[in-house]
Amino acid sequence: MHNQPTADLDIGKDDVVLVTGAAGFIGTRVVQSLLDRGFSHIRCFVRPSTTSAKIDALLKLANGRQLELVRGDLLSLQDCLAAARDAKVVYHLAAGRGQKSFPDAYLNSVVTTRNLLDACVQHQCIQRFVNISSFTVYTNSNKRKARMLDETCPVEQHAEERGEAYCFAKAKQDELVAQYGRDHNIPYVIVRPGVVYGAGNLALTGRVGIDTFGIFLHLGGSAIIPLSYVDNCAEAIVLAGLKAGIDREVFNAVDDDLPSRRQLLRLYKRNVTRFRSLYIPKPVSYGLCWFGRRTAGDRKTSCHPSSIAADGTPCGRRPTTATKNSSSD
Repeated sequence: MHNQPTADLDIGKDDVVLVTGAAGFIGTRVVQSLLDRGFSHIRCFVRPSTTSAKIDALLKLANGRQLELVRGDLLSLQDCLAAARDAKVVYHLAAGRGQKSFPDAYLNSVVTTRNLLDACVQHQCIQRFVNISSFTVYTNSNKRKARMLDETCPVEQHAEERGEAYCFAKAKQDELVAQYGRDHNIPYVIVRPGVVYGAGNLALTGRVGIDTFGIFLHLGGSAIIPLSYVDNCAEAIVLAGLKAGIDREVFNAVDDDLPSRRQLLRLYKRNVTRFRSLYIPKPVSYGLCWFGRRTAGDRKTSCHPSSIAADGTPCGRRPTTATKNSSSD
């Protein structure tokens, strides 16, 4: 029977569910989970440059069921209006990744999100906006030593001082979503995945160490790694869009029985690939982090975060075409 409410929200199986970044590492699993739950009108938003291989992989998930594929640019309000039309739930996974400049990261995480939220406000049919954030927004400042990192832990209030464009953009994105919740009554949930791993992403997380100097430097051996297996993460994201009574909540998506950095490195060497590593004691690793942040803070950038205009334009310049198409799938 069609159009029966599913989970707790009044959402029918034939209602439009929008997934941005649908061809990405987590996005494809979100689409698969929605299909497994019987949703028959999933709108998959991908960027124009998405490869045919990724598109084919996405369409194979349907297995005879309907998937609506929409190519577009979230920096275009018109594309966002077309994508969000009639959508009851929006899973917003698309984000700028890998940009090292603050303007690019801001454009592809914050401006894109604002356009999508404006489209939802205009259409007035949204029942849940799920924003995928990141653990990077958390801060150790004012956090008690050895306290478990959970949703009540402090987040960066001055993310630009970290010298990390991605952290700055994700923190501003979260602030924007909360603002639209207050000002426009957008029902939202924020999900912050931990270190997501699984088939298609076998790289060893930088939380374990770095290999910049020709040998892998293993940092913080006893610290716990907030791993999230990609299928588990996708399931948590889907539930965040369907469950009633959780509007304006924040959820960290991590697995149970988490390993330490030392345990993860040992397992990685045993099951993926072997390599040489050198353990760096905690005081020394803190010194390296301090030096790295001082270096990042002293480095000249093309534009400081404080000079980014509301539309994301850096230092009075208009964004280039290359910048506009740099969001992830």
